[in-house]
Amino acid sequence: MNSQKDVKRNIKEEVPIPQKLLLTLEEAAQYTGLGINKIREISNNEHCNFVLWNGAKRMLKRTKLEEYLEGVYSI
Repeated sequence: MNSQKDVKRNIKEEVPIPQKLLLTLEEAAQYTGLGINKIREISNNEHCNFVLWNGAKRMLKRTKLEEYLEGVYSI
């Protein structure tokens, strides 16, 4: 029988997207309203300042992504 302590360990706490430091492509698409392919295209640029590579996994720095989007006229 599982104790209450064991049950609490198995529950993954979800952090709301606006509070996350790093976003996956899927989270960034949900957060911004842009498509995953468009975000992937933008973040493929080697000079992109809001992408962070964790091995082969692309993570997006939420605040830098927001700054980028606030500063562009069209995508």
